[in-house]
Amino acid sequence: MLHLVLGGARSGKSHYAEQLALATQKPRVYIATAQAVDQEMQERIYHHQQRRGQDWHLVEEPIYLAERLQALDRENQVILVDCLTVWMSNLLYAQDPEVQKRECLKLLELLPNLKSEIILVSNETGLGVVPLGEITRRFVDESGRLHQALGQICQNAVFCVAGFPMQLKGVEK
Repeated sequence: MLHLVLGGARSGKSHYAEQLALATQKPRVYIATAQAVDQEMQERIYHHQQRRGQDWHLVEEPIYLAERLQALDRENQVILVDCLTVWMSNLLYAQDPEVQKRECLKLLELLPNLKSEIILVSNETGLGVVPLGEITRRFVDESGRLHQALGQICQNAVFCVAGFPMQLKGVEK
């Protein structure tokens, strides 16, 4: 089962995804894509860790998400990836300009073949004004393309607003 959980910043999407994973009653793996590059990001990471608790196997993977998912994949577990938009930022700022296309394609090809239940968390960035600056517009465009492709292959899609999950696709658990 593939789940896509979208929402804006502080919309409740991570909390919802964590509750969804807990409800499976399966062993849980948390793949964090964020890197603690500054004090503010360290505080965000700490907040997530405190809320989540210790009952998760934590794996940090800022770039090679498909390879990490494949290595961790096994029956009867749930893997939560938080979050794809941070991952997209990491890809777009990588030294290799082709890494973003290559890694997104790998992820989209791999996901339908995994044995684990997968929960993907991502920020919906396409609801605001058109951003200024080439890299920011590319980020919004590439994130939107990824979300559309994921929406096609995921069996369940939820959009969170103000802490309320709205079912977009599939059946609410």
